[in-house]
Amino acid sequence: MQKTSVRLLTLLSLLQARRDWPGALLAERLDVSPRTVRRDVDRLRELGYPVATVKGPDGGYRLDPGTELPPLRFDDGQAVALALALRTAAADASGAGVPSGVAEDAVRALHTVRRLLPARLRRRIDTLEVAVAEAPGERPPVDGSVLAALGSAVHAREVLRFDYAAPDRDGGGDRGGGGNSGGHGEGGPLGPPPRRVEPHHLVARGGRWYLLAWDLDRGDWRTFRADRITPRPLTGPRFTPREPPGGDAGAFVAARFRGADGTGGPPCRGEVLLDLPAAAVVPYIGGDGVVEALGPDRCRLVLHSWSWTALAAAVGRFDAGFEVVGPAELADACARLADRYAAAVSRRRAGGTP
Repeated sequence: MQKTSVRLLTLLSLLQARRDWPGALLAERLDVSPRTVRRDVDRLRELGYPVATVKGPDGGYRLDPGTELPPLRFDDGQAVALALALRTAAADASGAGVPSGVAEDAVRALHTVRRLLPARLRRRIDTLEVAVAEAPGERPPVDGSVLAALGSAVHAREVLRFDYAAPDRDGGGDRGGGGNSGGHGEGGPLGPPPRRVEPHHLVARGGRWYLLAWDLDRGDWRTFRADRITPRPLTGPRFTPREPPGGDAGAFVAARFRGADGTGGPPCRGEVLLDLPAAAVVPYIGGDGVVEALGPDRCRLVLHSWSWTALAAAVGRFDAGFEVVGPAELADACARLADRYAAAVSRRRAGGTP
C-alpha cells in the first residue's frame, strides 16, 4: 500500500481529472478499501480542499470549486502542457489574441510553475522554444476590462449599448451580410449614436477578439472588433438568446471573413478568364476559389468575396490580362478600380512627382 501522503496526492489528482468519482472505483484505483478512501477524503477536507459527497446508488465524491485556490497536482504531461501554454502566451500576448497585461502574468506564472517542477521536466520545457508569428498588420491589444464587460453582457443575456470606433481599411471592422456596414456618421456632427445589440458570443480570430451580436437597429447579425468597443453601463433589458446561423458562432464568424453571408452562400461571386496557366493560379486562391484549365496559358477562375471591389482587386493581383465573364457587378467594380488607378496616376503627374 502506498504511503498516506503519496496516496493523498494520487487521490487529489484523480479528483481533478473528472467531475464525479464513485467511491468503489476510487478504492479500486488506489488499491485500498472504501473506508480508507473516506478517511483520505476527510484529510483532504482538513487541508482545505472542498470535496463534496455525491449521493446515489454507488455514492462517490466530487472536487468542487472553492473560495481559494488550493495547491494543485499535475502529472508530467499536464505540467509540460501548462508550461508550454504559459510560454506561448508570454511570447506574444497581443499577437495571440490575449488581452493586454496577460503577458506579464503569464511570465510570472511560468516562473512559478518551473520552480516547482522536478529537474527532468524543467529540462523538457527549457528545450521547447516558442515563437509566435506576427499576423499582417498591427494587432491592437484589448483592455481586459472591456473583454470582462463584454463577457458579462453575454453571460447576463442583457442588451448592450456601446460606442464603436470607425473601422479602418483592413476589413476587420463591423461585418454584416454584405461587408462593412459600420454606419459611421449616423449621429451627425456629434458623432454616431451608440450601437444597441444583443451580445451572444466572444470569438478570437487572427489575433483579435470579436463580439458576435444581433444588431437591434439593423435587424441582422454583426461582428464587432473588441478593441474598438467602448461599453456603456448595462441597463437592460434582458433578451432571449438567438442561435447564430449554422449553430456555431466560431464557424459563422470565420465564414463572414471568407465572404459567406451566413446562409452558406457567398454574397459576391464572379468568374473571369485569366491569361495564366492554371498551375500558376491554384496556389494563391485559397479554399474558396475554383480554377479550370483552358489551355497552356489560360484558365477559368471563380472567386467570391465580401464585396465586388475586393473581388475585382483579388483578380487584379495576379498581374495578368483577364476577361470578365460575369456578373455585371464585377465588371462595374473593375471599371471603378481602373478609374481610381488612372486618377491616382494623373494626380501624381500633375504634382510633378518624378
